[in-house]
Amino acid sequence: MSGKKFKKIAQDVILSEINSLKKLRASVDKNFNKVIETIISCKKGKIILSGVGKSGIIAKKISSTLSSVGTPSFFVDASSCSHGDLGQITSNDVLILISNSGESSELKNIIQYANRNKNIILIGIVSKKNSLLYKNSDLKILLPEVKEAGPGNIVPTSSTIMQLAIGDAIAISTMKYKNFGEKEFKKFHPSGSIGAKLKTVEDLMLKGKKIPFINENIKMRAALKIITKKKLGVLIVQNNLKKTNGIITDGQIRRINEKKGNLDNLVVKDVMTKNPISINKEVLAVKALALMNSKRITSLCVHEDISRSKTIGIIHIHNILENNIQ
Repeated sequence: MSGKKFKKIAQDVILSEINSLKKLRASVDKNFNKVIETIISCKKGKIILSGVGKSGIIAKKISSTLSSVGTPSFFVDASSCSHGDLGQITSNDVLILISNSGESSELKNIIQYANRNKNIILIGIVSKKNSLLYKNSDLKILLPEVKEAGPGNIVPTSSTIMQLAIGDAIAISTMKYKNFGEKEFKKFHPSGSIGAKLKTVEDLMLKGKKIPFINENIKMRAALKIITKKKLGVLIVQNNLKKTNGIITDGQIRRINEKKGNLDNLVVKDVMTKNPISINKEVLAVKALALMNSKRITSLCVHEDISRSKTIGIIHIHNILENNIQ
């Protein structure tokens, strides 16, 4: 088989799944609203997902996504439920079962258990209206019946992509209802590339005694010693009221020294750059990096609220790059 045919196969599979998602979009009705309302109203119980085979893998992914966006949930293996794991499902829980056929034998025991306990709400996500799961669910999301990609209509492809999409729709709906934003998302993703992208200026800035403050009336000769000691290549200049009104870099000091040859008669406020650029502590570090690059500088003063003249920290480009933020 030639490479051209493989390309055609890939395009056909993708087209088949696109068509299934179009049918899914058209099929979403008021039942979806009821499902979301039920999930967000679950205060005393747990959100539990389960499924068999490929549907089980999708259920595990949906559970993980829900948990990551502010709706704690967990996955229960359907097969294990027949051997004691039904004990994980208790009163006031919301149980979401996912199955294409709705007739998998492993689901029967879970369905019967949920039906016997009136305080468990069973949500079925299924493609067969006459199935055991559909008939016994308190709330139902009926997925459209579609043709699977590939020969024989036997490989779960188009059906599983719909399950995945409806799960993402559930997760994003609950996320938006709870106003779950970047700050909350960061708490659950402290590591990896996502965690790095969500780090704020406050997470990386130097603060307290590490901030290289200097009074505007100090002689430049003394300033040179301080900037050498602090090893940041920059000094934050304050007036007598502790308000930031300037910044000095080691490059400025070198240029002044080369030009005038004597720093003894100069004070900091004669040399400093006035009104230094300051950034709010809640801004993402990646945005601080972009600002530094655009202004061709290596450090930013940090403030909170709207008090730009009150510096609470300093962030250096090295602080950002060391955390793999680009």
